[in-house]
Amino acid sequence: MIVTLAGCGGNPEDLSAQKAAEGHNSAYVETGDLAALKKRGTIRFVSVSVLEENVLEQFRRSEIVTQRHYERAMEFARRLKLKPVWMRAQTDQEIIEMLQSGKADIAVDSAIVTEERREQVNFTIPLEKIHQLLVTGRHGPDISNVENLRNVTLMVIKGTVLVDTAKEIIKAHPDANLTLQEIPFSEGVDQFIDQVNRERNAVTIMPSNIAKGVTEYRSDVRLGAQVSDLQSIAWAYRHNSPELGQRLDNFLTSTLVNPIEKRIADWKQIKESGVIRLLTYNGPTGYFLWKGVLMGWDYDLAVAFAEKHKLQLQVVVVPFEHSLVEWLKEGRGDFAGSFSTLTPERKAQGVAFSTPFAEMAEQILSNRKEPPITNLEDLKGRTLILRAFSPFSASAHALEKAGLGVNVELAPPQDSYMCLINKVAEGELDATIMDAHTAQIEASLRPDLIAGMMTSDPKPKGWMVLPENQKLLQEINTFIRDYRKSEAYSELVKHYLEPKSRYLPRMQARIVPGADISPYDDLVKASAAEYRFDWRMVVAQMWQESSFNPNAVSPAGAQGLMQVMPRTAEDMGFDPPLFDPERGIQAGVKYLRWVHDRFPESLDEDEKLWFTLASYNAGYGHLLDARQLAEKLGLDPDQWFDNVEVAMLKLSEPRYFEKARYGFVHGAEPVAYVRNISNLYKAYAEVASGDISRAEGSPSIEAIFIAIPD
Repeated sequence: MIVTLAGCGGNPEDLSAQKAAEGHNSAYVETGDLAALKKRGTIRFVSVSVLEENVLEQFRRSEIVTQRHYERAMEFARRLKLKPVWMRAQTDQEIIEMLQSGKADIAVDSAIVTEERREQVNFTIPLEKIHQLLVTGRHGPDISNVENLRNVTLMVIKGTVLVDTAKEIIKAHPDANLTLQEIPFSEGVDQFIDQVNRERNAVTIMPSNIAKGVTEYRSDVRLGAQVSDLQSIAWAYRHNSPELGQRLDNFLTSTLVNPIEKRIADWKQIKESGVIRLLTYNGPTGYFLWKGVLMGWDYDLAVAFAEKHKLQLQVVVVPFEHSLVEWLKEGRGDFAGSFSTLTPERKAQGVAFSTPFAEMAEQILSNRKEPPITNLEDLKGRTLILRAFSPFSASAHALEKAGLGVNVELAPPQDSYMCLINKVAEGELDATIMDAHTAQIEASLRPDLIAGMMTSDPKPKGWMVLPENQKLLQEINTFIRDYRKSEAYSELVKHYLEPKSRYLPRMQARIVPGADISPYDDLVKASAAEYRFDWRMVVAQMWQESSFNPNAVSPAGAQGLMQVMPRTAEDMGFDPPLFDPERGIQAGVKYLRWVHDRFPESLDEDEKLWFTLASYNAGYGHLLDARQLAEKLGLDPDQWFDNVEVAMLKLSEPRYFEKARYGFVHGAEPVAYVRNISNLYKAYAEVASGDISRAEGSPSIEAIFIAIPD
């Protein structure tokens, strides 16, 4: 069975096997690294999941390849600009053999990492930690303790490490009359559980993440004792693929620290979570990065709204080929906007508008070498190219229908507004329509551009929310009405909407997708690859430490881009001074890895990263004190945000630090340090590729699913 899915926000469209396979052949052998995959233009994901016409519904439940794994893999392919091909294997061992032989590229099953498997394939960073559990049906035997198993059949999925666990249990209990039955995984988790339920005294073994997922929608399943130590779940890829491995680790790290949770939350739930999510685009007005500073009209306004309600703002950057409205309706954010025009077309798509926070006319932007477009007569014979999902389409099509001889075309969905502006400036496109302030600012910055006639009266700008979220809409409207009366609002207008704004140099020097994010990207990439970190995180830390100043010296004597103490540098094998950018980066990243590896494997990878950064700033000993205090306070010692960071703050109080092994620490400093780097890292991950070579675009993709014949 082969199923083709649209990969850019559309619904899956089932096609026949013949149609899906037209022009595509995945039955090839490729054992090369990432460069070889890019040359072929495809990336092959393999799993033991069932591939049926309702494959997405399977993923949404509890298949071995979960919805989360699927979405991550599709996003990874999109960022690499490769066509994803999904392949099915019968067993874990077959997956390993397919990777080794070059018949598949990445295994995205919930693969349990073992030392034996490490000798056969490479694994990514751990995605989660699990135990193996005893599982049985509603009327199954007592599984609260392995010692209670008597006259039981252990039904285990064939070709998995779960079989080895079952064999160990049987060997350790020779008098319990335990038998092993290996079951081919041919239909899916639900069918497998049904089979266990039908057998008398049947018990199976499942990874805890899968088992707990099953209990969320089935009441005929009971979970029992743990039968393994804590184990890691990871993706697998073949040996001798270091660039693919580094790219995978960078991508997966960024998704772990910045997950896009789908939830339709009302105001009460938002307040309880402490987080509010803004959906926006990366662009010159709404949201952008200047060096290490997050900026933009929508960003600054959203920060003010979040701070008013004591919420943390999470910015979710939507790919240009996707619609803000669709992501909002899918629950990927709580409110949406990118200096967005409030149009009837958008309202008809099922969103509610806020009170306008600005009004702006639309204006034509064209190449200065062509005749200017200053009135309606100048439009004859010209072509206006608009971005997909453009709010300016109504004005453009009205001009087209007016018999003025103007043509209107839509650009490819992945083209951003800035992409269109660049193409107009380069003469590749004739003209486009923009918000008037954008047209005037870009014309003032770029000699190849000229702003032309207005195509509309001022139109309202604002945010979008779901219609049912009336309390959130009410809070936003109250905030906007009050904010528009404030001096802060006047400053916002001066900063972002006036052509002579002092922020113009920052807008011009903003970080754009695909461009360098620091003067030292190549040096950071080399060290980050050697010590297995996402280079974008290291650049975020470097900005926090030194603002990209290689000659920086702290009051305590820390030196260079990564602000390493001379004694620490010597311990890492680097004699001070550390003002040479390459040596300063190498010393800092090597020390970062040394700190990282001191934490136990039981910690989740994202939490280990936050603990590493806190230790880099405050010292490993103070971090240990904070974890111990967190446990005493009833907080989670394995989670940084809202848990260990709370304890770290308390270690500046005598009643707490006097009982701590390492004493006083100015806790506010590491707390701010980690949060700032976290926010900046998430922002960098949206505009810079995790590749250690060059950045990729964001193509429109479709997936092909292939079941390997038995």
